[in-house]
Amino acid sequence: MSSNSPPFGGAPDTPEPWQATRAQTALATQVMRRAEDDADPEQKEIGRPVGANERELFVSCAPAEALQQQIDHLDPEFIAVHDIGTTSSRRLLAGIAAAGKRAVQKLHIRRQGYGTTLATLEYVELPTSDGSRLLMYSTEADADTASRHDLARTLLANSRLSVIMVGELPSHTLEAAFKPLHADILGGHWRNRHVLVLPLSGASTVAHTAAELGRGSVVDVRTTPQVTRPADAWGFINGTWARIRELLPARGSAPAGVRPSGFPPVAAPAQPPAQPPAATTPPLAMRPMPAVPTSRQRSAEPPLSASLLDRYVHQLGELTGMVSCCVFELASGKALAHAGASPGADDLANHGTELLASIAGTCRAMGLGHAIPDAAITLGAHHLLLRAVPKHPGLALHAVLDKTHANLTLARLQVQRMDAIFDEPAA
Repeated sequence: MSSNSPPFGGAPDTPEPWQATRAQTALATQVMRRAEDDADPEQKEIGRPVGANERELFVSCAPAEALQQQIDHLDPEFIAVHDIGTTSSRRLLAGIAAAGKRAVQKLHIRRQGYGTTLATLEYVELPTSDGSRLLMYSTEADADTASRHDLARTLLANSRLSVIMVGELPSHTLEAAFKPLHADILGGHWRNRHVLVLPLSGASTVAHTAAELGRGSVVDVRTTPQVTRPADAWGFINGTWARIRELLPARGSAPAGVRPSGFPPVAAPAQPPAQPPAATTPPLAMRPMPAVPTSRQRSAEPPLSASLLDRYVHQLGELTGMVSCCVFELASGKALAHAGASPGADDLANHGTELLASIAGTCRAMGLGHAIPDAAITLGAHHLLLRAVPKHPGLALHAVLDKTHANLTLARLQVQRMDAIFDEPAA
């Protein structure tokens, strides 16, 4: 035996040529980043473009599972709009797109290798003050029943804000419709912390039923007054986003108490050390979009302008005993017009929002409806008046009167008569 031959059972001193390829075959399968992901990280979007307003995503698993993987991988910012007892979410998207001179876009989820369309989702891109990408999806997918339910749950659970549009339903049907959603919040992969409920009818049970939705969780559920126009819905959504955007946690870390997704994670190349996302990624700030009146309202109701609001509050300020008054947005607590001295606009708007929310919550708990209260509160030296601005949902008036100079009954009558200013034809 040659002295260069290895002993029985031993290994040769130099590896065989084929062994040089062993390291290449031991790599784990990874989903690699696309070139456009690194080129423009703020413009990442699910799927690849196949047209001006269409994208497609090829999958080898269930549509909802694939969508969850993409959300975990790309971490997009979006709002989800869900329907209960109505089919209004797509119409809302169409109205917002038309107002912003944009198009409704579609995401087609197709079977890998066959090209069969498994589901189609519709969404619109919303403008933001810093140019960041913010999308609004309708959960009403074109898919089979099981996939439609799973896709809706995935979108609602991972959105920054979930908007639920509720049609006219009997109380028992409404409760049954909310139960699966409540179960998903308590028992699933639920990252979302804000739910906004938009009643499309005057059913008094909507607010009470919606209040039960967040029970036992950290999800904040808010119900608006009745919504009758796309512009009203957008006003509440925009106001809610403005209120919560400063509180948004950075993406990439699940809030406490939320279990990680049961879907397999999407691997990606290791990134160099960097600052935590919380310190480098500012929250999105949505710009107001144009109103979306219907054709009938376009001719019958002129838009509410700042000059009209200013005129309204200044005429109120001339009433005997009026100290200060302010018109503000209920959803955001933002002051829109003010007349008088102290308290100032911000104080009247903030405390007016709190007072109306407290009174409305008591009314809902007692089963007395959810309309904006028309309230008068008598203090030691002043009267407070709180009421809705007529014909303009989402706006309210907070007025302070001097008790020694103002007759409360007469003042309320005079304020009601001042509503005629909103019936005057536009100049």
